[in-house]
Amino acid sequence: MPLAFRASQQLQLGVRHQQDSLSRYLAEEDRVVKALLDPSQLERLGPGRYRYAVSHLEVFQLKIHPVVELSTHLEPGRIDLIANHCQLEGLGLVDDFQLELKSWLVASEEGLEGEANLAVSVSQPPLLRLIPPRVLEATGRSVLAGILRSIKSRVGQQLVVDFERWCQEP
Repeated sequence: MPLAFRASQQLQLGVRHQQDSLSRYLAEEDRVVKALLDPSQLERLGPGRYRYAVSHLEVFQLKIHPVVELSTHLEPGRIDLIANHCQLEGLGLVDDFQLELKSWLVASEEGLEGEANLAVSVSQPPLLRLIPPRVLEATGRSVLAGILRSIKSRVGQQLVVDFERWCQEP
């Protein structure tokens, strides 16, 4: 029986200056993605397509290194970021790992609003068979929530700083 866990995070971020420019900023896809995610772990595959090497995660002394292929979708005043494919590097024990990410940011009158939903489904690796599935699922939810909190923090800091820098460019 596969383990399944999910987490979601909502964002409402006030922007003090030049809110009317947020829509144009969100259209700068490559720049926005690099502000949302660590550029040193990001590779652009083509227009609207990226590969992101997530920082190593350690769960029950197993080191996991997810590599996620992402795509973006732009609409006026909105950017969506979706995971298309994910593989685990450094853990050859799991062949049915599935990750789902659906997230969006939209420019509003007050600033930015958004939501991210992250879900994982995976069989229980043989090394972890002695640990009850409920414990593994609770740990999985905690790990996913931590990932989303770090992205939210990055939006609240790095994205806003980059937006302000973008507004000052000629």
